Amino acid sequence: MSMFETCTLALIQGLTEFLPISSSAHLILPSQILGWQDQGLGFDVSVHIGTLLAVVGYLRKEVKQLLGALFRWIFNGEHSPDATLAWMITLSTIPAGIFGLLMKNFVEIYLRSAWVITATCIIFGLLLWWVDFYARCEDDEYTTTPKSALLIGLAQAIAIIPGASRSGMTMTMALYIGYTREAAARFSFLMSIPIIVLAGSYLGLGWIQSDVPILWKPILVGIFVSFFSAYICIHWFLKLITNIGMKPFVIYRMVLGTGLAIFLATK
Repeated sequence: MSMFETCTLALIQGLTEFLPISSSAHLILPSQILGWQDQGLGFDVSVHIGTLLAVVGYLRKEVKQLLGALFRWIFNGEHSPDATLAWMITLSTIPAGIFGLLMKNFVEIYLRSAWVITATCIIFGLLLWWVDFYARCEDDEYTTTPKSALLIGLAQAIAIIPGASRSGMTMTMALYIGYTREAAARFSFLMSIPIIVLAGSYLGLGWIQSDVPILWKPILVGIFVSFFSAYICIHWFLKLITNIGMKPFVIYRMVLGTGLAIFLATK
């Protein structure tokens, strides 16, 4: 890839990873529509590292608090709301991990297409609008039960389909259960940490085992650009989500899906 393509795709990854508009869709579209070459495993690993550093860095207080409580529960038997939440986040990761391992090849072969993205953008965008419109917005993430953790985890598993959006699906389910918008976003961001670690490790293992030469410049650029764009995105999303709701993102998905459908139909 050229440096322009590297910066553009890293910026797209950082800005879309935590918004309910699907980062995978936006990374697939340049190759589908503009004919850009596949970014390769090294780049995929670099943007995973960048977005992981961004979410851990921004939520460092919460992450430290949850990990500390989890370790105190494991080694000292000290129960606390933070420890319970840490276990719920762990539980919510299981469905996506299993689904990802079982369905990854099927998705890669049959579902990485612009038409699939068109359909999922519109369908899951409308679902997000409906749930957000009728949401009770009463509970926070500390009310998470094993049942609700698994439901949100199943929503995250479905998001392996390009265009569905991991953050979009998890926030949709959290809002449906009764979380406030801010709590839905926080829980979605926190549960993204283990899934990004798992996905990044899987990609990293494949990269190490491949014969592809390591090009450090695009990798470092990918980490840097995705980190800063994701960090800024998380900050403003959490600041604004209570007031703006999900409507702007629903409108964006509708415009994107409709525009893609027109483009593909006339191609």
